[in-house]
Amino acid sequence: MVWPNNTPPQRDGDAAAGIEVTDDFEGFAQRNDIFTRAFWDDRVMSKHSAKFFASYRMEAAPRRGVGFSRRDFALRNAAWLISDLVSNRTGDKGLRQGFQAPIQSDTPVAEDAAEIDNTAKMSAEIKRIAKFFGADLCGVTDLDDRWLYTSRVDTRDMTDAPHNLPEGLNTVIVLGHEMDQELVATYPSALAGAATGREYSHEASIVMQLAAYIRNLGFEAVPSMNDTGLVIPYAVKAGLGEYARNQMVITPEFGPRLRFSKIFTNLPLAQDTPKPKGVRAFCDICTKCADACPVKALPFGPPKVGGSNVSAIKGVRKWTSDAEKCFSFWAKLASDCAICMRVCPFNRDFSKRRHRLWLRLALSPLRQLALRLAKSHGGRKKPGDWWAQQKPD
Repeated sequence: MVWPNNTPPQRDGDAAAGIEVTDDFEGFAQRNDIFTRAFWDDRVMSKHSAKFFASYRMEAAPRRGVGFSRRDFALRNAAWLISDLVSNRTGDKGLRQGFQAPIQSDTPVAEDAAEIDNTAKMSAEIKRIAKFFGADLCGVTDLDDRWLYTSRVDTRDMTDAPHNLPEGLNTVIVLGHEMDQELVATYPSALAGAATGREYSHEASIVMQLAAYIRNLGFEAVPSMNDTGLVIPYAVKAGLGEYARNQMVITPEFGPRLRFSKIFTNLPLAQDTPKPKGVRAFCDICTKCADACPVKALPFGPPKVGGSNVSAIKGVRKWTSDAEKCFSFWAKLASDCAICMRVCPFNRDFSKRRHRLWLRLALSPLRQLALRLAKSHGGRKKPGDWWAQQKPD
């Protein structure tokens, strides 16, 4: 499949999705993703970044500070295990599956395709199967080629490489995976990183299983995690949530506390539509994430076009972080940081009535009152308290 470097900017439906593309839009090469740059770009590479990646293999000694003990790192790295097994299985070919290359399918496409006479019913079935395998959210949208990376990365030498995906893919199934709220509350810590790793391992298995189901029906399905395309625009277009100042998708079910994965397919499916409810208006008056960022990598003020370095996509008006500042802090921590997720007023348990009431307030013209009520929300939980929750037999 040939992916265009540039495509027409604004499209029907963009306004509803809260997406504003300008005439200066350019497709994004994954080689410029901040995590990929950490392997080839001298502006990002450092002794800290080397220790950051090494720590996921327990090659770096635990650092001082609560939440960074040996068992904190041990739990985090164990949580990543399934994702690591998948991503490393073709590393010798320059294919880091799920991160710099799509996940390779182990199931062939059945020769005889099932008859699909009702796309809405098929979409409902896919969502049911996704939930059965463990996904917390599922939406469907079109394969919008603006959000595909213009090239993937050959991890042997970090050069651009073609996607080499099947022809005829036209639909994206987007899956959401909830991160553990109790662990998220301990950010920044290596312990909290277990919440991230667990969902990467979950999504690796879930997208592979759901793709196998589709391929058994006789249709192409390419399982994908961070590879191949930018998942946030697809999640927004699929109606799962709204883009926020903290660079995350705010969902009515879990706030920002999710990882997203996707499947590219040609299975005939009815598509979902964006469902803006007012997150943008709330983020216009809230800067809790930007205030809390230790390195001031998150933006204040209204959305703008472009960013401060090559890790920002060109020609899209949105809130954009300084990825270099952000990653430098991650590298020094030797773990991921999601303080911006923890302090977000939408980071709540919406199964509880009081939080659902707050959500209604936040998405209404009374959002200023909701913001005042959230003034003390998002405090850090001590990692030791999480371990202390274990009850003896």
